[in-house]
Amino acid sequence: MVEFKRFKLDNGLRVIFHKDVTTPMAVVNTLYDVGARDESPERTGFAHLFEHLMFGGSVNIPNFDGPLQEAGGSNNAFTSNDVTNYYDVVPAQNLETALWLESDRMLSLAFTEKSLEVQRSVVIEEFKQRYLNQPYGDLWLEFRPLAYKVHPYQWATIGKNIEHIQEATMEEVKDFFNTHYHPGNAILCIAGNLELEEVKRLVNKWFADIPSKEKKVRNLPEEPKQTEFRTKTIEREVPSDVYTYGFKMPGKGQDGYYEADLISDVLGRGKSSRLYKRLKKELELVTEISAYVMGSLDTGLLIISVHPSDDATLEQIDKEIWKIIEELKSNLIEQSELEKIINKVKTTKAFSEQGVLNKSMALAMNELLGDANLINTETEEYEKITVEDLQKKANEILQKTNCSQLIIKAKIND
Repeated sequence: MVEFKRFKLDNGLRVIFHKDVTTPMAVVNTLYDVGARDESPERTGFAHLFEHLMFGGSVNIPNFDGPLQEAGGSNNAFTSNDVTNYYDVVPAQNLETALWLESDRMLSLAFTEKSLEVQRSVVIEEFKQRYLNQPYGDLWLEFRPLAYKVHPYQWATIGKNIEHIQEATMEEVKDFFNTHYHPGNAILCIAGNLELEEVKRLVNKWFADIPSKEKKVRNLPEEPKQTEFRTKTIEREVPSDVYTYGFKMPGKGQDGYYEADLISDVLGRGKSSRLYKRLKKELELVTEISAYVMGSLDTGLLIISVHPSDDATLEQIDKEIWKIIEELKSNLIEQSELEKIINKVKTTKAFSEQGVLNKSMALAMNELLGDANLINTETEEYEKITVEDLQKKANEILQKTNCSQLIIKAKIND
C-alpha cells in the first residue's frame, strides 16, 4: 500500500506527497500534461525539443545542472506521445534546491537564441543517430502513419521529419511553452523521508506565485474504426527481416485496456506464451517473438513483434500467427493460464514500483489518469477479469481488418 497526501495550489498546481522513511533521498517529479499528440502536424517534435530546452537554463539560473549537482542531486526527463516528465533526485535535506530549480524553469525559461540553437542541434543529431542511421531506427516512423490516419499518434515523439525542428522559430517555441508549461498543466509529486507541513511550506514558497493559466482543452481528432488490413513492405540496410503487427485497442484508462494487456501477455509475454511456444520452440520459425501493449492514453496498439529465422517465410509465420489468434478467439483459455498471467502482472507491477523515484512517477501518472490511488487498486482491476471477458475482447481486437502490418526486409547486396 502506497500512502500519499494531496493538496492543490490556487494557481492550479496539483501536488502529491509520499512519505518514504526507507531512503535518505528525496524525489521531485514534475509531470506535464503535454506530449507529441499536442503538436501541430506542421510542427512536430516540439514536446521532445522542450525536454531538452528545459535543461538550457531559466532567466534566473543559467545552468540548471550546476546547482543540482552541488546539492548532490541528479536529474533526467522523458517525453512520450502523451506526457513529458522531469525528475530530480536529491538528498532529502536539499529538497529546496530541486524545488527552486523546477519552479524557476516553470516560471521563466530562458529563451535565448543560443539555447535554442544548441538544443535544436542536439535533437537533430539524435534524430539522425537514433532514427535514421540505426538498424530498425525508423520502424515507428514508418509504422505509426500506417496504423493511424487521423490521430496525432501518426508521428513519433522525435517528430515526423528533421525540418520541423530545423525551421522552428523562437515565436513558435515560446508559444508552445506558454500553452503547456504552467502550474495548471502540471502534477508535482514529492517523495522522501519528509514531513507534509514542511513540503507544503516549501511548495508554496517556490510555486504559489507562478501565475495561473487556463489549461488548454484538448480537442484531438478521434481515430476512426479501422476497417481494412493494412500492410507495407520496406527495404533497409538491416541484419535481418522484422515483421510488426499492430491491432487497435482501448487507451489506458478506457474500458477494455486491462483485458487487452492480458491478451498480449497470453500471446507473447515470455517463454510460456503461445506465440513463443509454437513459433520458436516447436516450429523454429522465429529467433524472437513477443507481444505487448503500447500503453497509450488514447486509442492504442497491441503489438506483435517478429524476428524470423533465416529459412522461414513470411507466409509460414503469418499462417501460424493467425492460427494462434483464431484459437484464442474461439476457445476459452484455462482458468489456470489466466491466473498465471495475472500473477506475472502483479509481480512486474510490484518490481516496477520499487524505489522512491518509480513510486513518484507512478503516483503522478495515475493522478493524470484520474486518481493517484490507482497505484494501490490497479491489480484489483486485473483480478476482476474472467476468461469470458478475455475471449470477448480478443474477438473485438484481434480482427484482421483491425490490423496494420509493417515488413522490414533486409536489403540483399549483390
